[in-house]
Amino acid sequence: MDLAEGLRAAPPIRWGILGPGGIAAAFTEDLLRETRSTVVAVGSRSQERADRFAAAVGAQRAHASYEALVADPDVDVVYVASPHSQHHEHALLAIAAGKHVLIEKAFTRNSTEARAVLEAARGAGVFCMEAMWTRFLPHVAAMHAVIDRGEIGELVGVIADHGQNMRHHPPTHRLHDPQLAGGALLDLGVYPIAFAHDLLGAPDRIAAIGSLTTTGVDGQASIALGFGSVQQASLHTTLWARTATTAVVFGSAGRIELATDFYRPTSFTVVRDDGERWTHHGHVEGGLQFEAAEVARCVVEGRTQSARMTWQDTLDVMATMDEVRRQVGVRYPGE
Repeated sequence: MDLAEGLRAAPPIRWGILGPGGIAAAFTEDLLRETRSTVVAVGSRSQERADRFAAAVGAQRAHASYEALVADPDVDVVYVASPHSQHHEHALLAIAAGKHVLIEKAFTRNSTEARAVLEAARGAGVFCMEAMWTRFLPHVAAMHAVIDRGEIGELVGVIADHGQNMRHHPPTHRLHDPQLAGGALLDLGVYPIAFAHDLLGAPDRIAAIGSLTTTGVDGQASIALGFGSVQQASLHTTLWARTATTAVVFGSAGRIELATDFYRPTSFTVVRDDGERWTHHGHVEGGLQFEAAEVARCVVEGRTQSARMTWQDTLDVMATMDEVRRQVGVRYPGE
């Protein structure tokens, strides 16, 4: 079965979109193009925005409140695509209405909020997952297969970075606003951190240095993670420059070099110490359709979490980011 057939084999479910912004538009485009699922409703605090988004994606209904969206009886799953400062509130709203949820990353502002959302999902018996789409991409599955075959030997470490030049955004932009949980870490740094977690697990040692913006959020951070006696990860994120956004996974017998952007569908090259070298070409259109298909499979099968992106995975990543923020000196209002 090829990739397209696999996506089409995923059962169809009915989605409601909470927060019709840019990531919601990208997610919906991939969902409708590549899977059999549908978008039946859109919710926004603005009727005009909801109407415009619903018309663009062919949704049946446009709700002028999030409460109306989660109460829509035709919605199976709510995709929470609001700013991550509001994920906790909006996820709990959807869960209280008995809806399954896919929550954009970063999952919440901190691990305390994340734990509250997951406890609510457990109590309601609904599916809940962080939208860490990288974990479901074909090139990441192929990378894991290389590691599992032992082609690069025992894992030694990971190097990864994600930086985007956001200098043109004003101080009032969400990326710079402490009230909206701004900063490089939760928006960009979550990718290299989650990538390292995926390969090495939760770290037992964390060291970070950072520089703050004039508004008091992290503009840049360098992060070192330790795992046991040998394995380490060297990670970086910044709002002040467009970095290579590449990753390297290295082992005792070779390495895997992931091309830019490592967190999107891309290629990688295996470079072995014995001189063997080959490239996997993993480019596909979009990429968000793979996490959408995983949600559909889990919901129809009655599962409350994905084995590929578990609740513990989310809590571990959030705990790492909490500690990085503590060391860097970023605290959000109300924490």
